[in-house]
Amino acid sequence: MYFKGDFHNHSIESDGNLSPIDVVKRAKSKHIDIMSLTDHDTTDGVLDAIKEGISLNVKVIPGMELSTSFNNESIHILAYFKDDCYLKEEFQTYLKNLTNYRVERAKKIVDLLKIHFNIVLDYKNVLKIAEGVVARPHIAKAIMDAGYPYSIDYIFQNIINEDSPAYIPNKKLTTKDGISLLKEFNAVVVLAHPVLIKKSPVEELLKLDFDGIEAIYPLNTKEKTNEYLKLAKKYNKIITAGSDFHNLNIGDNKHSDIGTSTLDSKNIEIFLNKLL
Repeated sequence: MYFKGDFHNHSIESDGNLSPIDVVKRAKSKHIDIMSLTDHDTTDGVLDAIKEGISLNVKVIPGMELSTSFNNESIHILAYFKDDCYLKEEFQTYLKNLTNYRVERAKKIVDLLKIHFNIVLDYKNVLKIAEGVVARPHIAKAIMDAGYPYSIDYIFQNIINEDSPAYIPNKKLTTKDGISLLKEFNAVVVLAHPVLIKKSPVEELLKLDFDGIEAIYPLNTKEKTNEYLKLAKKYNKIITAGSDFHNLNIGDNKHSDIGTSTLDSKNIEIFLNKLL
């Protein structure tokens, strides 16, 4: 039997614009059989997604995307949990602290936008847009909602990019420590969207204790996908596929719709065996 899997999706619990339930409904409409909800630094929507998946006959693997740092670069780790260890108080407290830091970070960014770009935002509106974990996409949307004539791509590239005077870095573990933390709570850990990594050789990262690599991703060229598949074989890593779904906005050129990048049945079976 043939199955389609998409293992990288976001909801309003981080920086997406659909509820966890609606993300699963969207997956169903795209003929996805198995998926994961992988919000940034939170698992808050996972139980709702799993429940909706049961009703729609879509298998939902509990997951998240953890922000880490390697070689002064942001490296994201996709975590897929083998059981409900992610609900343990110790882990949830750690994630809550990350969320609280994001709130303070966003406040500082709003202040700096006024100083450096003469962009005035009501921080309460940013929080209202966020609903869950506040992140830069929510600030970008607040800028557009306030009537400033910028596209989301322009805002990210010129106003809240990492070189901007309004940028405040996120609080991150080292990649090595992030892997250890997630494995402590029974997660399979996968290197997210390697095509977006610019400062470090992907091969160097795969020498860390990753279980897999997101080898199939919408922004890959065919050559890049083949490169990652070869690296996975060389380092004995599983491969995953993810669309990195965030929203249904046509103007968002960074992310894709659910089902844009999917994993075939053979590799889904290998992945699921890793979760046993």
